[in-house]
Amino acid sequence: MRTAITTLTCCALLAAFAAGGPPAFAATAEKIDADVTAALQRLYADSPTAKMLGEKAKGILVFPGILKGGLIIGGQYGQGALRKEGKTVGYYKTVAASYGLQAGGQKFGYALFFMDDDSLKYLDKSDGWEIGTGPSVVIVDKGAAKSLGTTASREGVFAFIFGQKGLMAGIGIQGSKITRITPDTK
Repeated sequence: MRTAITTLTCCALLAAFAAGGPPAFAATAEKIDADVTAALQRLYADSPTAKMLGEKAKGILVFPGILKGGLIIGGQYGQGALRKEGKTVGYYKTVAASYGLQAGGQKFGYALFFMDDDSLKYLDKSDGWEIGTGPSVVIVDKGAAKSLGTTASREGVFAFIFGQKGLMAGIGIQGSKITRITPDTK
């Protein structure tokens, strides 16, 4: 039953994308902040490497709940927050579209650890950053996390994908566009 609801939700998301762009999810700043805090706690508990990078990062952009759905044509959408020194300094959305052999829906999250000032400045100055352009992004999986040394964490952006649920093959953030938003204040 839960899988069917996730699939229906993602199909509704896909329909919204097809009708003219991502839906206007009315998340409040408080809700985004609470979700980001919970997501970081889970990520740090699961990955000591993420915790180590978090302690050294200039900023951490967390998208705790991205919905992805598709049937040949797909889309994904989520909202998150940028944290510097543990405090939220901005809110963002991530949007991506895809096409090809795909069917289903899923929910996942990802966190971007900005390890140097130049990478963080690029995010601040861009009018929507498409992952794959600008600063290099290294996706850290469980195998890479074990061998990632402290010297590797000095520059660039490291990405951790977490909390995958649902029925859809593959998760990717390449091509995702990240744009600053103003969340609801209600």
